Amino acid sequence: MTDWIAVDWGTSRLRAWVMSLDGQVVASLESEEGMSKLLPDQFEPALLALLDEHLPQGKQTLVICCGMVGARQGWLEADYLPVPCYPAIQQCGVKAAANDARLDVRILPGVKQTQPADVMRGEETQIAGYLKTHLYFGGVLCLPGTHTKWVQVSGQKIQRFSTCMTGELFSLLSQQSVLQHSLNDEGWDQAAFIERVQSSFAEPVAVTRQLFALRSEALLSDLSSATARARLSGMLIGLELAAEKNLWQSGEVVVMGASKLTDHYVLALEAVGVSARRADGNQMTLEGLAAAYNLLLENDR
Repeated sequence: MTDWIAVDWGTSRLRAWVMSLDGQVVASLESEEGMSKLLPDQFEPALLALLDEHLPQGKQTLVICCGMVGARQGWLEADYLPVPCYPAIQQCGVKAAANDARLDVRILPGVKQTQPADVMRGEETQIAGYLKTHLYFGGVLCLPGTHTKWVQVSGQKIQRFSTCMTGELFSLLSQQSVLQHSLNDEGWDQAAFIERVQSSFAEPVAVTRQLFALRSEALLSDLSSATARARLSGMLIGLELAAEKNLWQSGEVVVMGASKLTDHYVLALEAVGVSARRADGNQMTLEGLAAAYNLLLENDR
């Protein structure tokens, strides 16, 4: 029986966990109806298309959402909490108007930083989940993705953070630049990845020249797509590590996200002499949403 529903609504995907009265996951659901594909009046239909059979009749089911659903272009804009701050689950979120009487939708706020300017939506809930399960953690959380976050945490608070568009740059270069002709197949060359992480970390100014060399070597020396793909990823992540050196040198590092990308970042950090631990991003998101649910119940009593 459905008790409540946890939702992580990102730019490209919608994920939901249907939770039972005893705190177990009844169903794990996913669709491609991300924020970028929807107008404000399309969010409720997209949610119902995914959840309808799990919404009991005759009662309102609490649906707690994090992520880009709360952006300016989302269902309803949720505010940002300024750093330093506890993760956003300390707030009950804003209530989104729904036509279906079975829905009670709450959208959690994001986090903002004014100097230097930066924002996050969704990652703060992952961070909350990690801090819920690691009460005495102090260090740096790396959340790799399209826009990777580096977050300094102490005293259970987000102190400062930084965003790198490494994932988006990789996508643009590999799919929309001249390099697309050299990266037309899947594959991976781990040794090439490590070598380029180290070289771009040591000499970031050389990267723009090395990028075109990927195309040149493919034309002149039959550079394989697997090696070219790994080199491109290594160059961009190496640049990111050079840019964020002051952050990841400030304490223990935990990389939290999808397994494949997490492995790449851990390997890259090890390549520049830093040991990092892993955490499951999906599990931490669910833990953070569950913490928000429990807090909301306490506040309603």
